[in-house]
Order: sequence, then C-alpha cells, then structure tokens
Amino acid sequence: MVQVRRARPEDAPLIGAIHRIAWQDAYPGVLPDAYLASLNERRLAAGYLRAILARRGGEAVFVAGTPDGRIIGFASAALARREGIAAGEIETLYLLPDWRDQGIGRRLMRASAAHLAAIGCGSAMLWVLSANGAGWFYRRLGGRPVGREMICVGGHQVEQTAVLWDPITLLLDATAATREGDALGEG
Repeated sequence: MVQVRRARPEDAPLIGAIHRIAWQDAYPGVLPDAYLASLNERRLAAGYLRAILARRGGEAVFVAGTPDGRIIGFASAALARREGIAAGEIETLYLLPDWRDQGIGRRLMRASAAHLAAIGCGSAMLWVLSANGAGWFYRRLGGRPVGREMICVGGHQVEQTAVLWDPITLLLDATAATREGDALGEG
C-alpha cells in the first residue's frame, strides 16, 4: 500500500526527477519541446531540498511512496504566494505517469489541505495550466475555477487557472478516507 509522509532531505533528488518526468509527460504541445528537454532535475531537486529544510511560509512537502521505499509522487503546500485568492496554496502535485488514477493524488491533496488547515489557513487554492488535463481532478474534488491569467513558461505564453476551495473544509471533506482507509475515487 502506498504511504504518504512528510518529505525528508534525502527525498529531494527523486522529487526533482518526478517533477521533470511529470512535466515531460503532461506538457508536450503545451510547452516548447526544447524547454521540456532542458528541465534539470538536479536544479529542481535543489529547490525542493531548500523547501524541505527551510519550511518558510509554513511550507511542507509530502511524498507518496511504495512499501519498498520508492517515491512515486509528491505535493507541496504553503501560505499563498500572493494575497487575494486564498490563505493557503497547494504549489505542486506530481505523480509518475504509471501511478495516476489510483487515489494517490487525492491522498497527497489531503495531506496538503490538512497541513494548510493546521497552520491556520481557512481556504486553499492552486494554479493549474489551463491546458493540463488534470483540471477535471481538481473540479471533482470541489475546486472552483476563480480566475485565469497568462504566464510565461519556457519563453512561451500559457494560460493558468486559479482553483479555489473556500472554506478549506470543502477540500478536506472531498479527500476524506473511506472505511477501507484509502481516499475515495481516482487521482
């Protein structure tokens, strides 16, 4: 059974690799091929290591792992990076492609939402690239699109959508465990 736990410093290299793999899988045709090919997992890992160690702004990183210790996904959450939408923000949620649609994303969302609630956030949000096929997942968890904006990623303009859970209990309720001990549904 997959376990979700707080990330440790030694997890950072695998987190960086998962970030790279997830982006290269999700964004062909959305982001420039050259940008996707240039993603540097060591640089990504260094950023996640700083987050794991510093915990600035209430930041927490969670990993999902198999019983043999293999990390297969991760999420991060903190106080919102900008004011006006929500108190807390789920900054990342990435899974290895073969592990999607097994309830793991939902469990990582649950860990992130529980963390945000524990640090006093009454609402949560995230940004998702509008062309990302995972948008349905956030809507299924009760997230409500509340805004769109253009951003530059890899020298390419793309639209992102803000998704909101207000109050945060909407997300906590949507990700609650079943009697079998696993999260409901897919993700």
